[in-house]
Amino acid sequence: MYNREIINELITYVESLNGLGNKEKVKTLVQNRFSLIKDRSVFYNESFAIRFGYNGKNDKKRISNTVLSLSAIKNYDDRPLIFCIVTHSINHLLLINTTFLRKVSHSSKELRVNNIRGSINCSDIIMEYDDIPNFPSNFESLYAYHSEISFEDNLERLVESTNNIVGRIPKFTVTPEIERKIFSSVDLAATFVTSNEYFDLQHDLEERVKKVQGEIAIAAFIDNVNLRGRIIEYLITDNGSNLKNQIINALRTKSSLPNFTTPDRLGDYTKNYPLYNTETDIKTKVLFLEGNPKGYNIDKLLEFLSTEKAVYMIYLLGVDNKGEIVASLCSAFDKRLVKATSVQHHWAGRNTRGVTQFIGSSLREILNNQKNTFVDRDKAKEFLRDMISR
Repeated sequence: MYNREIINELITYVESLNGLGNKEKVKTLVQNRFSLIKDRSVFYNESFAIRFGYNGKNDKKRISNTVLSLSAIKNYDDRPLIFCIVTHSINHLLLINTTFLRKVSHSSKELRVNNIRGSINCSDIIMEYDDIPNFPSNFESLYAYHSEISFEDNLERLVESTNNIVGRIPKFTVTPEIERKIFSSVDLAATFVTSNEYFDLQHDLEERVKKVQGEIAIAAFIDNVNLRGRIIEYLITDNGSNLKNQIINALRTKSSLPNFTTPDRLGDYTKNYPLYNTETDIKTKVLFLEGNPKGYNIDKLLEFLSTEKAVYMIYLLGVDNKGEIVASLCSAFDKRLVKATSVQHHWAGRNTRGVTQFIGSSLREILNNQKNTFVDRDKAKEFLRDMISR
């Protein structure tokens, strides 16, 4: 969770120390001011973690030695992780959570998803994410992106970009014939959202949510974003397995959750009709937290849309601080959702078209204004054309 008050206080205080020009003094003052615990080179509390570096040559955002090990970053990736570069006249602050790293540079030859090795250099830090500069004034907006991406997802990307390992999901080849099918899926989506089948799917999902709404309200408060989403998706889509009952019991009794996995597919819920084959992705938006939920893999989407009768839907599930639930079933081509979809070029593996994230504030607006989903065919096809060309 992003503690705006504490982070703003930190930013203001570090700026007040501009010109001190001494890393050890700045470090000590910040540690005392915020009652930080020291863990080797990292200082932390429950709201943030910070690492200090020094540039004695000029006032640029650079240091010559390594910034931090990936294993140390993992330990604090669940809160804003900040790098403070002390120079003669100014103290620079950068977010260095895994979402804002390009690769791992130092001693990283053995880096694998099951072997976390290596450290990052200053040159590995992303200075602009989704056209948002990595500046203190943007930390909250930036962290909203990071908060919805698991360490494991970012680790896989870092392993690929560091060691030239080909990603698990190859770039989907789009021939002229496949492109025609993909574009025709827009017309199919526009027809589906006004059909009886749409209202049947909507009713089906609503009934599934009603059966587990108490458990969803509990799960919404789980800090681990990846686990929270998987639990809610499983509660809604599973048809009453023993594992589901174990999860429900664990949530109700506040005991340890059982180990479980969910398939890494495009959608969470499949339902087929004579004229439509639907895949629905369930996206939970905790309305009292900032965050930009992870969207879909573009290559997986294009591959699905190239099949017959393919309709891709997004089921937005909003939970407020009282556990009240509001939902909206939207086409992925809903004109509001298209505007709320941001394509991340550097996030997914190499040789892919990337993945999407949904702008959290826009999702909140969709959930707060219950209107029927509407597909602007021209805008949707323009959106698809852009994704195919990546």
